[in-house]
Amino acid sequence: MTAIVKMQSISKFYRKVPAIQNIVFDLRKGEIHALLGENGAGKSTLTKVMAGVVTASEGKMFYHGKEVSYASPHEALQAGIAMVFQETSLVPSMTVAQNLYLGSESFLNRLRGTYISAQQFLQSLNFGVDPRALVATLGAASRQMVEIARAVHYNAEVIIFDEPTATLTPEEKRHFFALLRRLKENGVSIIFISHALEEALEISDRITILRDGELVVTADTDQFDREKIVSAMVGRTLSEELYSQHKDASIRKPGKKVLSVHDISMGSAVRNNSFSVFNGQVTGVFGLIGSGRTETFKIVSGIYKRDFMRGGTIELEDRTVRYLTPTEAVGDGIVYVTEDRKGEGIFETMTIGENLFGGLLASGRNKGWIVRMKQIRDLAAQWTDQLNIKTINKNAEVVELSGGNQQKVVIGKGLTQNPRIIIFDEPTRGVDVGAIAEIHQLINDLADKGIAVVVISSYLPEIMNLSDRILVCRQGRIVEEFSPAEATDEKVMYASVH
Repeated sequence: MTAIVKMQSISKFYRKVPAIQNIVFDLRKGEIHALLGENGAGKSTLTKVMAGVVTASEGKMFYHGKEVSYASPHEALQAGIAMVFQETSLVPSMTVAQNLYLGSESFLNRLRGTYISAQQFLQSLNFGVDPRALVATLGAASRQMVEIARAVHYNAEVIIFDEPTATLTPEEKRHFFALLRRLKENGVSIIFISHALEEALEISDRITILRDGELVVTADTDQFDREKIVSAMVGRTLSEELYSQHKDASIRKPGKKVLSVHDISMGSAVRNNSFSVFNGQVTGVFGLIGSGRTETFKIVSGIYKRDFMRGGTIELEDRTVRYLTPTEAVGDGIVYVTEDRKGEGIFETMTIGENLFGGLLASGRNKGWIVRMKQIRDLAAQWTDQLNIKTINKNAEVVELSGGNQQKVVIGKGLTQNPRIIIFDEPTRGVDVGAIAEIHQLINDLADKGIAVVVISSYLPEIMNLSDRILVCRQGRIVEEFSPAEATDEKVMYASVH
């Protein structure tokens, strides 16, 4: 098959440290090529060179047989190469339709016609997003759909998808994969970056695996299985036990009831929701997108405000609380680790230590008015080692880290606040198999120390593996509770949709 893109000996250095080195890669016309590797392996760096986001330090790139080097994403897009980023690049203050046609508008536009056109286009992709909605009001899954739709709208010859399914429900993934197959049939070449190995095995024609910035292997997909991919990614074998179900002996018994929620409501998103959380346990919360699981715990942590009248009650141990700001909740030891690390979790242009120190400031545990740089450096050194954050140096800016290592910084910010209750919302979204095991171990260690841990996840194997009790959320409230011993995938999924 004809190679539409060829990359020869591509290297990219930051402060003389290689992010990728001597990578050889080719993308054939009309194929789906999966690009896999741990966080920090160089996947995003390689594709950003292709899409004009960063410039290679060494090597050559050929597009349609001609040597090219793009100075900007717009220049690459004009040539026919589009990229859907892991963190969306939409304009929050614009509507879905305006974002969809941004950069390709006619000189004269009728707003009504733009909305109708956008509605028809989104429906053709089976994406149920209102074209009139402001992007700022959309959830993570809907924003991802708009990002995907915008790339398809450009009619690019090459589309790079960086973690496109991380926020999608199973039904939305099915529609997305059908879209990829249609694009492939039309001759579009696709690069598919994902940490969901089963998805890569299902959808791709070829697989390339990177490790520590270097090429490990490129081969047809039928030559791989999950274990071979994992072994190539991490240089060791990780068994399926990463997501094995709990054994009865490993289920922790509940400690003291630390949180009681009674009939809380917030508009139509949360409806008369009641549940409890106990010390020394991992409480898993499963639900599909729109089930109200995230909104519920944002109310608990003071980010959202419940209804003023008939909004229910929240008791922290034996004390009724009603937080007006997250600072008040943090002061009481309730810490929420967000699912949206870019929008809510980190300051990208600040260093690792400065981000961690921000968490310490929010807790009110830092005494005095003077910020000592040594304290910031010590925080960075402590948590970089403790969370195994892969970085060029411990004073690096967070924007220089891979997505999974940024997630570890977000978790570190939460842990600096000395939580009594810590709420993890999609803690392993966009994180590789090696880092997943590390984050799972951290969560288990916190529960073993007697901390009340809540894990919100839309990935059933994660819920089944981590939880000492499982709560299922549907239509704004908890509808079922299971013990891991009695829970099955079928039971939990049935409760979430019926």
